[in-house]
Amino acid sequence: MSSPTDTTVPRRARRKQARPGELLEAALNLFVEKGFAATRVEEVAHLAGVSKGTLFLYFPSKEELFKAVVRETIAGRFAEWNGELDRFEGDTASLVRHLMHSWWERVGQTQAAGITKLVMSEASLFPEIATFYQHEVITPGHQLIRRVLQRGIDRGEFRAMDLDHAVYSLIAPMIFLIMWKHSLAPCCPRDESIDPLRFIDSQASLLLEGMLLRKGS
Repeated sequence: MSSPTDTTVPRRARRKQARPGELLEAALNLFVEKGFAATRVEEVAHLAGVSKGTLFLYFPSKEELFKAVVRETIAGRFAEWNGELDRFEGDTASLVRHLMHSWWERVGQTQAAGITKLVMSEASLFPEIATFYQHEVITPGHQLIRRVLQRGIDRGEFRAMDLDHAVYSLIAPMIFLIMWKHSLAPCCPRDESIDPLRFIDSQASLLLEGMLLRKGS
């Protein structure tokens, strides 16, 4: 049965509405596979099934296309994560575990995780996209983790700590997983492979052991 949208929106209009999403998906796949420098807009357009001219109607440059991909796949997540933090009713140790699992499920195990490796690899060649990534992803990520850690301190669950550097304790394991997934994982022997969720749980336990405020401390 056709939906109201199917019957009221002409086929050509529906196709036009779908193009930005198709272009972003194609761009994400090519950026992760080939890197920013090696990806050509002609390839993105071809993979999405449109002309280069059509691509430029939506995204005036490769840089703007990359920014749109980052906003769609990573940066846009921070509003929902902050909302979840506001609504979370459990203890902060549970919140830390939830945050790490949520990041893996929504970003880490998806194609979008490769964007982080891309930025780390090509930041010196393309400072504009590095600055953009810093503003749209790294800074909001740091702020979110600081909120979580400060929550634990304020509730008397975590000991006092240097928050400027403590945030990296939670970030580092996730960066490792990204680099492993997009470099060594495809050629890693089965008996040396890493179970991402077990790894996250192990890292969370080790980190929380150092952050929890013990009675009598």
